[in-house]
Amino acid sequence: MHHDDFKFEPVHGLPEALPADEHILWQGAPKPMRLAIEAWKMHWIIGYFVVLAIWRAGVSSTSVPLSTAIGHAVPLMLACALACAVIYVMAYVQARSTVYTLTNKRAAMRIGAALTMTLNLPYVCIGNAAVQARKSGSGTLSFELIDDTRISYLMTWPHTRPWVFARAQPSFRGIENVAKVAAIFAEAAETRVHTPKISKIDHPAQSAPNAVAAE
Repeated sequence: MHHDDFKFEPVHGLPEALPADEHILWQGAPKPMRLAIEAWKMHWIIGYFVVLAIWRAGVSSTSVPLSTAIGHAVPLMLACALACAVIYVMAYVQARSTVYTLTNKRAAMRIGAALTMTLNLPYVCIGNAAVQARKSGSGTLSFELIDDTRISYLMTWPHTRPWVFARAQPSFRGIENVAKVAAIFAEAAETRVHTPKISKIDHPAQSAPNAVAAE
């Protein structure tokens, strides 16, 4: 039987229904492989084991035939494959539980595999944004928050900009067509920030019901 872990969401990726004047512009999630490479540093793990395997084979080749020495490196390569499999599974679980959302008023992030949380980032709280794009078109969109808005790096990792600890920057990581997503964000944020706020002012006759007309 199919079970939806997020069936309590009135709107996919959001903890509550949208107001009448708010609508979704874009939704997406990290690609598991990109998250494994960028956040979990899978390529560094592979490189580490490759160096160990070469070193092990090189040392063994001084005392045994080369074919036997290569065989001594096989356990290290099997360990590498196991480590990569574990990392990919963790990245897959994280990616599956993540939903990034852009509306006409805010950026939202539903994150967390074990403990799910949703970050709501109104555009008026975002000072700048940075895009890290790759040749494939995928990349990361990071949000620099204004001075009085802070988030925890540890609580939101890996959905933050790498190596920015003091003022953590929430990020849409490992998404496809990141340039297009950045353009959607820029247009929505520009419109939202520069939308004039109109407050209601009572009519003078209503605000001063006891006023006496001039003779």
